[in-house]
Amino acid sequence: MQWSGIMAKPFTEWTVLPHGKLTLLEDNLLCVTGLLHMPPMGDVERRMTVIRLTNGRLVVYSAIALGEQEMHELEDFGTPTYLIVPSDIHRMDASAWKQRFPAMRVIAPAGARSKVEEIVAVDATEVDFGDPAVRFLTVQGTGDREAALVVETKSGTTLIVSDLIFNLANRPGISGWLWKTIGMTADEPHVPPLIRVRRVNDKDAVHAQLQSWSRLPNLNRVILSHGSIIATDAARVLSRIAGELAA
Repeated sequence: MQWSGIMAKPFTEWTVLPHGKLTLLEDNLLCVTGLLHMPPMGDVERRMTVIRLTNGRLVVYSAIALGEQEMHELEDFGTPTYLIVPSDIHRMDASAWKQRFPAMRVIAPAGARSKVEEIVAVDATEVDFGDPAVRFLTVQGTGDREAALVVETKSGTTLIVSDLIFNLANRPGISGWLWKTIGMTADEPHVPPLIRVRRVNDKDAVHAQLQSWSRLPNLNRVILSHGSIIATDAARVLSRIAGELAA
C-alpha cells in the first residue's frame, strides 16, 4: 500500500473539513489541526502551521481551508504571503488557497514541483523570507521531495516538518488495527515504514539530517503535520529516531 494512494484528491475550491481552533504557540507562531477522512483507514489528523514574519507577512505551511471565523482570525494575525507546499502529498488545499489569495507566492521543494504543479503553479523551490528568524530548507535524503522550516522564537527554536516523522497514537477498532499494521501509528514519534519507502531515498543522509536537527540551538519543539507536537526532549527524540533509521 502506498501512502499517496490512500490520500483524497486535492480540492479545486474552498472546502472546509472538520478542524479545531487556531492555537497561538508563540507571538509569531500558530497552528490548527484538522481531520481528513481516508476510507478504509478512517480519519487522520493534519496540521497547518502559520509563521508571522517581520512586517506582518505570513508563511502558511501545509495549508488547510478553515471556516470563515478562523480565516478572519488568521488575517488579523498577518497577511498571507507565502504558501509552502512541503511535499506532493500536502497539496490538498493549495489551489483553493492560491485562488483566495492570488498574491501569495507558492513554494515547493524541487523534487515535488511537478506533482504540485498538477494542482497549482509553483513560483520557486527555494526562498529567502527576508527574516533571519525563519529558514526554509529541503530535507536531505528525500530526493528533494520534502521541505521543512526552522523558526526562532522567544522561547527557543521550532522545527516544522511534513511527512518524515509521524506521532499518531494507536487507536481502537479495525481502522486502528490497519493504521498500526502499516506502521502509521505507534507509541512514540517515528519514521513510518511507508514513509521510508516513499520519502527516504538516502537513509544515511536522512540520518545525518535528523542528527543535525537534534543539535539545533535551544530546540524546544518539533511541529509535525501528522500527530502530536514533540514538546518534550525534542533533541533526544530526534536523535533516537535517527538511530532507529540507521539500525
